Amino acid sequence: MKPVLYGYFRSGTTWRVRAALNYKGVAYDYVPVNLVKGEQSQAGFKARNPQGLVPALEVEGATLTQSPAILEWIEETWPQPALLPGDPMLRAKVRAFCAAIGCDIHPIQNLRVLKKVKALTGAEEAGPDWARHWITLGFEALEEMVSPLDGAGGFLFGEGPSMAEIYLMPQMFNAERFGVDLEPFPKLVAANAAAQAVPEFAAAHPSRQPDAG
Repeated sequence: MKPVLYGYFRSGTTWRVRAALNYKGVAYDYVPVNLVKGEQSQAGFKARNPQGLVPALEVEGATLTQSPAILEWIEETWPQPALLPGDPMLRAKVRAFCAAIGCDIHPIQNLRVLKKVKALTGAEEAGPDWARHWITLGFEALEEMVSPLDGAGGFLFGEGPSMAEIYLMPQMFNAERFGVDLEPFPKLVAANAAAQAVPEFAAAHPSRQPDAG
């Protein structure tokens, strides 16, 4: 039985899982959960994920939540093509890059946080200003983390894509959406372009999802 992915087309965390499944060649069914309409807070979905967050991946009679855990499960279940390097030190560097996005940048500029920032300030532009600030600050660190590595072909940590690009693509999308100046981040821009040229990653783009219309 195919895995079933519950997600939202513009959700960065769902995008990560789509990209990984596509890259591994894993067929899956997709069930849209409209975050704008609040479907993630309805009882039916919260029975799958008590946090009321996407993505959720139903597989083998279980439901997996939290994209880092899902991505690790995907990598362990379908180890080829690999998304984590074989070298332990380089693998740790990839995981650190992913954690910088997944723990420190993305969570504080997702939809529910931006709504709360706007509600607390009463300012229409508070949310976008908040997002730009934290994305820029995070990108400054990420650019330094990858600059000495000089990945081939524009990729960050080797000759091909890794988990780092899977985390980077959605965050770059949000950076562009919020009007972040990307000129100071040439390594990140190059890696994003290289990743978007990978057909399996391109198929995971929000614009190509059934609920994007």
